[in-house]
Amino acid sequence: MSVPAIIKIIDLHKSFGNLEVLKGIDVTLGESELVFILGPSGSGKSTLLRCCNRLEQAQRGQILFDGTDILKPDTEINAIRQQIGMVFQSFNLYPHLSVLGNICLALRKVKKFSKKQAREIAFHQLERVGLVDKSDNFPSELSGGQQQRVAIARALALDPKVMLFDEPTSALDPELVGDVLGVMKDLKNSGMTMLVVSHEMRFARSAADRIIFMDGGNIVEEGPPEQMFDNPQHQRTRSFLQQVGY
Repeated sequence: MSVPAIIKIIDLHKSFGNLEVLKGIDVTLGESELVFILGPSGSGKSTLLRCCNRLEQAQRGQILFDGTDILKPDTEINAIRQQIGMVFQSFNLYPHLSVLGNICLALRKVKKFSKKQAREIAFHQLERVGLVDKSDNFPSELSGGQQQRVAIARALALDPKVMLFDEPTSALDPELVGDVLGVMKDLKNSGMTMLVVSHEMRFARSAADRIIFMDGGNIVEEGPPEQMFDNPQHQRTRSFLQQVGY
């Protein structure tokens, strides 16, 4: 690749009991790259993402982050997780904390920042996602799209080098999806490195540097959006895109 690799996944295997979910995955993610992972349900997309910060433990293979194999037992995984932010489809906000409190919590507990420092960073990230005016609201007072933007701001507050997005818009009403995708596009434009599992095909075509198509725990093919959407090389990729109406 022409850009330095920030994450390098080598021969990754993951099983749940007798079910082999990842069957020797190889992926390289370059700095400032936006890589989309597409594929049917059960293809291993979300499991792959969750392995990247050890929310799931792979049985075999390597995941090199800035040259460190995060799968080694002696790796300080909490330090790695500060640098690999993750946004889930279900927001995962603390309902008893305000928007500001949700973002400040990790800054105080993990980064050991002062209350003043944490608030300054939190307000800066809320400005990035367009929600400064909601800082005192509680999650239950926000729309799903607003909650997801708070979740993104919370992840960004720790100043990660990479952001993982696991179906970030799948729980949202259609009219709220655009706000979240707009934030992700701004992140891309700012140079953030992102690995995204999503079915937002139009966004993938317009924003991704590269698209990976997975099926049955394998990478079937990968390439730039124009190739993957207009001239996929593999029949399985073609049939998937037809099935989803693209």
